[in-house]
Amino acid sequence: MTALPIAARIPAARIRRLVLPLALCAGLATGLTACAEDPDEGTNGVGKLDPGAIEQKAQTAADAAKAVRLAGTLVSKGGTFKLNMRLKDDGASGSVVTKNSTFELLRIGDALYMKADAAFWAHDDEGGGDSGGGDGSGGGSSTASPSEADSEAADKLDDKYVKVPQDDPSYKQLRGFTDMDLLLDGLIGLHGEVVKGDRDKIGGIRTVKVKGGEDGEGGTLDVALEGTPFPLQFARGGGAGVVVLSDWNKDFPLEAPAPGETLDYGKQLPRT
Repeated sequence: MTALPIAARIPAARIRRLVLPLALCAGLATGLTACAEDPDEGTNGVGKLDPGAIEQKAQTAADAAKAVRLAGTLVSKGGTFKLNMRLKDDGASGSVVTKNSTFELLRIGDALYMKADAAFWAHDDEGGGDSGGGDGSGGGSSTASPSEADSEAADKLDDKYVKVPQDDPSYKQLRGFTDMDLLLDGLIGLHGEVVKGDRDKIGGIRTVKVKGGEDGEGGTLDVALEGTPFPLQFARGGGAGVVVLSDWNKDFPLEAPAPGETLDYGKQLPRT
Protein backbone atom coordinates (compact mmCIF):
# COMPACT_ATOMS: atom_id res chain seq x y z
CA MET A 1 0.00 0.00 0.00
CA THR A 2 1.26 3.47 -0.92
CA ALA A 3 1.84 5.66 2.16
CA LEU A 4 -0.17 8.87 2.29
CA PRO A 5 1.71 12.16 2.66
CA ILE A 6 1.86 13.37 6.25
CA ALA A 7 -0.37 16.38 5.49
CA ALA A 8 -3.04 14.10 4.05
CA ARG A 9 -3.15 12.02 7.24
CA ILE A 10 -3.65 15.13 9.52
CA PRO A 11 -7.24 16.34 9.78
CA ALA A 12 -7.85 19.81 8.27
CA ALA A 13 -9.01 21.25 11.59
CA ARG A 14 -5.76 20.18 13.22
CA ILE A 15 -3.74 21.81 10.39
CA ARG A 16 -5.58 25.09 10.98
CA ARG A 17 -4.81 24.86 14.69
CA LEU A 18 -1.11 24.42 13.88
CA VAL A 19 -0.88 27.12 11.19
CA LEU A 20 -2.65 29.90 13.09
CA PRO A 21 -0.16 30.09 16.01
CA LEU A 22 2.75 29.94 13.55
CA ALA A 23 1.29 32.86 11.55
CA LEU A 24 0.74 34.87 14.72
CA CYS A 25 4.28 34.20 15.84
CA ALA A 26 5.64 35.30 12.46
CA GLY A 27 3.59 38.53 12.58
CA LEU A 28 4.70 39.22 16.14
CA ALA A 29 8.33 38.74 15.16
CA THR A 30 7.93 41.15 12.26
CA GLY A 31 6.33 43.73 14.53
CA LEU A 32 9.10 43.41 17.09
CA THR A 33 11.69 43.88 14.36
CA ALA A 34 9.92 47.01 13.10
CA CYS A 35 9.71 48.41 16.61
CA ALA A 36 13.39 47.73 17.09
CA GLU A 37 14.36 49.79 14.00
CA ASP A 38 16.41 52.90 14.82
CA PRO A 39 14.59 56.04 13.56
CA ASP A 40 17.99 57.75 13.36
CA GLU A 41 19.57 55.06 11.19
CA GLY A 42 21.12 56.68 8.14
CA THR A 43 20.86 60.20 9.59
CA ASN A 44 23.49 62.62 10.83
CA GLY A 45 22.57 61.70 14.42
CA VAL A 46 21.31 65.14 15.34
CA GLY A 47 17.87 63.73 16.18
CA LYS A 48 19.37 61.93 19.20
CA LEU A 49 20.53 65.18 20.80
CA ASP A 50 18.62 67.27 23.30
CA PRO A 51 16.70 70.22 21.78
CA GLY A 52 19.18 72.87 22.89
CA ALA A 53 22.03 71.00 21.23
CA ILE A 54 20.01 70.58 18.02
CA GLU A 55 19.34 74.32 17.87
CA GLN A 56 23.03 75.04 18.46
CA LYS A 57 24.06 72.63 15.69
CA ALA A 58 21.70 74.37 13.27
CA GLN A 59 22.94 77.81 14.28
CA THR A 60 26.57 76.79 13.88
CA ALA A 61 25.89 75.33 10.43
CA ALA A 62 24.09 78.50 9.34
CA ASP A 63 26.85 80.76 10.66
CA ALA A 64 29.48 78.84 8.69
CA ALA A 65 27.49 78.76 5.43
CA LYS A 66 28.60 80.80 2.43
CA ALA A 67 25.24 81.07 0.66
CA VAL A 68 21.54 80.30 1.03
CA ARG A 69 18.16 80.87 -0.60
CA LEU A 70 15.49 82.32 1.69
CA ALA A 71 11.88 82.28 0.53
CA GLY A 72 8.65 82.81 2.42
CA THR A 73 6.38 85.28 4.14
CA LEU A 74 7.07 87.59 7.07
CA VAL A 75 4.31 89.36 8.96
CA SER A 76 5.10 92.42 11.07
CA LYS A 77 3.43 95.59 12.29
CA GLY A 78 4.67 97.25 9.14
CA GLY A 79 2.82 94.77 6.92
CA THR A 80 3.39 91.46 5.16
CA PHE A 81 6.48 90.82 3.07
CA LYS A 82 7.05 87.95 0.67
CA LEU A 83 10.74 87.33 0.14
CA ASN A 84 12.60 85.27 -2.41
CA MET A 85 16.25 86.10 -1.95
CA ARG A 86 19.52 84.39 -2.75
CA LEU A 87 22.08 85.53 -0.23
CA LYS A 88 25.82 85.27 0.33
CA ASP A 89 28.50 87.14 2.21
CA ASP A 90 29.29 89.74 -0.44
CA GLY A 91 25.83 90.33 -1.91
CA ALA A 92 22.37 89.12 -2.82
CA SER A 93 19.67 89.15 -5.45
CA GLY A 94 15.95 88.52 -5.41
CA SER A 95 12.53 90.04 -4.97
CA VAL A 96 10.34 91.54 -2.27
CA VAL A 97 6.55 91.70 -2.53
CA THR A 98 4.41 93.87 -0.25
CA LYS A 99 0.70 94.65 -0.23
CA ASN A 100 1.05 97.44 -2.75
CA SER A 101 4.29 96.82 -4.56
CA THR A 102 6.86 94.44 -5.95
CA PHE A 103 10.51 95.24 -6.45
CA GLU A 104 13.79 93.49 -7.09
CA LEU A 105 17.01 94.03 -5.17
CA LEU A 106 20.59 93.43 -6.21
CA ARG A 107 23.55 94.08 -3.94
CA ILE A 108 27.20 93.67 -4.83
CA GLY A 109 29.36 94.63 -1.91
CA ASP A 110 28.02 98.01 -0.75
CA ALA A 111 26.46 98.85 -4.11
CA LEU A 112 22.69 98.37 -3.85
CA TYR A 113 20.33 98.45 -6.82
CA MET A 114 16.56 98.42 -6.91
CA LYS A 115 14.32 97.65 -9.90
CA ALA A 116 10.56 98.13 -10.16
CA ASP A 117 7.92 99.00 -12.71
CA ALA A 118 6.53 102.47 -13.40
CA ALA A 119 3.50 101.91 -11.15
CA PHE A 120 5.81 101.43 -8.16
CA TRP A 121 7.67 104.69 -8.75
CA ALA A 122 4.48 106.65 -9.48
CA HIS A 123 2.79 105.49 -6.26
CA ASP A 124 2.77 108.11 -3.51
CA ASP A 125 2.11 106.94 0.05
CA GLU A 126 2.04 110.46 1.44
CA GLY A 127 -1.44 111.32 2.55
CA GLY A 128 -2.12 108.03 4.28
CA GLY A 129 -3.95 106.08 1.62
CA ASP A 130 -4.93 103.33 4.07
CA SER A 131 -5.91 105.61 6.92
CA GLY A 132 -9.44 106.31 7.98
CA GLY A 133 -9.15 110.05 7.92
CA GLY A 134 -7.05 111.20 10.86
CA ASP A 135 -8.81 114.59 10.96
CA GLY A 136 -12.01 112.91 12.08
CA SER A 137 -13.73 113.36 8.76
CA GLY A 138 -13.80 109.59 8.24
CA GLY A 139 -12.83 110.10 4.63
CA GLY A 140 -11.15 107.31 2.70
CA SER A 141 -7.96 107.51 0.74
CA SER A 142 -6.56 110.98 0.31
CA THR A 143 -3.70 109.91 -1.93
CA ALA A 144 -3.70 112.08 -5.02
CA SER A 145 -3.10 110.65 -8.45
CA PRO A 146 0.43 111.24 -9.72
CA SER A 147 0.91 114.36 -11.81
CA GLU A 148 1.81 114.14 -15.46
CA ALA A 149 5.40 115.04 -14.59
CA ASP A 150 5.53 112.30 -11.96
CA SER A 151 4.13 109.78 -14.42
CA GLU A 152 6.72 110.74 -17.01
CA ALA A 153 9.50 110.43 -14.43
CA ALA A 154 8.17 107.05 -13.34
CA ASP A 155 8.11 105.85 -16.93
CA LYS A 156 11.82 106.61 -17.18
CA LEU A 157 12.43 104.40 -14.13
CA ASP A 158 10.30 101.52 -15.41
CA ASP A 159 12.28 98.26 -15.15
CA LYS A 160 15.55 100.15 -14.67
CA TYR A 161 18.07 99.40 -11.98
CA VAL A 162 18.16 102.47 -9.76
CA LYS A 163 21.28 102.70 -7.63
CA VAL A 164 20.26 103.35 -4.03
CA PRO A 165 22.56 106.05 -2.56
CA GLN A 166 24.10 105.13 0.77
CA ASP A 167 23.08 108.56 2.10
CA ASP A 168 19.42 107.89 1.30
CA PRO A 169 17.27 107.01 4.36
CA SER A 170 15.94 103.90 2.60
CA TYR A 171 19.39 102.42 1.97
CA LYS A 172 19.73 100.77 5.37
CA GLN A 173 16.18 99.37 5.29
CA LEU A 174 16.51 97.95 1.79
CA ARG A 175 19.97 96.57 2.45
CA GLY A 176 18.51 94.61 5.37
CA PHE A 177 16.66 92.42 2.87
CA THR A 178 20.01 91.51 1.28
CA ASP A 179 22.13 90.91 4.39
CA MET A 180 22.56 87.17 4.93
CA ASP A 181 23.83 87.37 8.50
CA LEU A 182 21.20 89.90 9.55
CA LEU A 183 18.31 87.92 8.10
CA LEU A 184 19.44 84.57 9.47
CA ASP A 185 20.13 85.96 12.93
CA GLY A 186 16.70 87.54 13.01
CA LEU A 187 14.76 84.64 11.53
CA ILE A 188 16.00 81.37 12.97
CA GLY A 189 16.31 82.20 16.64
CA LEU A 190 13.91 80.44 19.02
CA HIS A 191 12.46 82.13 22.11
CA GLY A 192 11.50 80.50 25.38
CA GLU A 193 12.28 77.00 26.64
CA VAL A 194 13.39 74.84 23.72
CA VAL A 195 11.63 71.48 23.28
CA LYS A 196 11.99 68.70 20.72
CA GLY A 197 9.12 68.18 18.30
CA ASP A 198 8.12 65.66 15.64
CA ARG A 199 10.01 64.34 12.66
CA ASP A 200 9.09 65.74 9.26
CA LYS A 201 10.34 66.23 5.70
CA ILE A 202 11.17 69.58 4.09
CA GLY A 203 12.02 69.49 0.40
CA GLY A 204 12.35 65.70 0.59
CA ILE A 205 14.93 65.89 3.39
CA ARG A 206 14.17 64.36 6.78
CA THR A 207 14.06 66.88 9.62
CA VAL A 208 13.53 67.11 13.34
CA LYS A 209 11.62 70.01 14.82
CA VAL A 210 12.73 72.10 17.76
CA LYS A 211 10.24 74.55 19.22
CA GLY A 212 10.33 77.57 21.45
CA GLY A 213 7.72 76.53 24.02
CA GLU A 214 5.46 73.48 23.96
CA ASP A 215 3.17 75.00 21.30
CA GLY A 216 5.88 76.70 19.28
CA GLU A 217 4.85 80.16 20.43
CA GLY A 218 8.54 81.09 20.31
CA GLY A 219 9.00 79.68 16.81
CA THR A 220 9.52 76.23 15.27
CA LEU A 221 12.72 75.27 13.49
CA ASP A 222 13.13 72.26 11.18
CA VAL A 223 16.71 70.96 11.23
CA ALA A 224 18.09 68.59 8.57
CA LEU A 225 18.71 65.00 9.63
CA GLU A 226 20.68 64.33 6.45
CA GLY A 227 24.11 65.75 5.75
CA THR A 228 24.97 69.02 7.48
CA PRO A 229 22.28 69.93 10.05
CA PHE A 230 21.20 73.11 8.30
CA PRO A 231 17.95 74.82 9.31
CA LEU A 232 15.49 74.10 6.47
CA GLN A 233 12.36 75.88 7.65
CA PHE A 234 11.42 78.36 10.33
CA ALA A 235 7.85 79.10 11.38
CA ARG A 236 7.63 82.28 13.41
CA GLY A 237 5.48 82.20 16.51
CA GLY A 238 1.95 83.60 16.46
CA GLY A 239 1.48 82.97 12.75
CA ALA A 240 4.01 85.67 11.88
CA GLY A 241 5.23 83.88 8.78
CA VAL A 242 7.11 80.84 7.49
CA VAL A 243 10.41 80.88 5.61
CA VAL A 244 12.10 78.01 3.79
CA LEU A 245 15.89 77.88 3.64
CA SER A 246 17.48 75.94 0.80
CA ASP A 247 20.46 75.85 -1.58
CA TRP A 248 22.86 76.05 1.34
CA ASN A 249 26.44 76.76 0.17
CA LYS A 250 25.36 76.84 -3.49
CA ASP A 251 27.17 79.79 -5.03
CA PHE A 252 25.51 82.03 -7.61
CA PRO A 253 26.77 84.84 -9.86
CA LEU A 254 26.39 88.52 -9.02
CA GLU A 255 26.90 90.98 -11.86
CA ALA A 256 26.39 94.72 -11.88
CA PRO A 257 23.68 95.79 -14.33
CA ALA A 258 24.79 97.25 -17.64
CA PRO A 259 25.18 101.04 -17.76
CA GLY A 260 22.24 101.32 -20.13
CA GLU A 261 20.01 99.59 -17.58
CA THR A 262 21.11 101.69 -14.62
CA LEU A 263 20.13 105.12 -13.29
CA ASP A 264 22.13 106.90 -10.60
CA TYR A 265 20.46 109.78 -8.79
CA GLY A 266 23.45 110.71 -6.69
CA LYS A 267 22.76 111.14 -2.98
CA GLN A 268 19.00 110.58 -2.83
CA LEU A 269 16.33 108.55 -4.62
CA PRO A 270 13.50 110.31 -6.45
CA ARG A 271 10.78 111.37 -3.96
CA THR A 272 8.11 109.44 -5.83
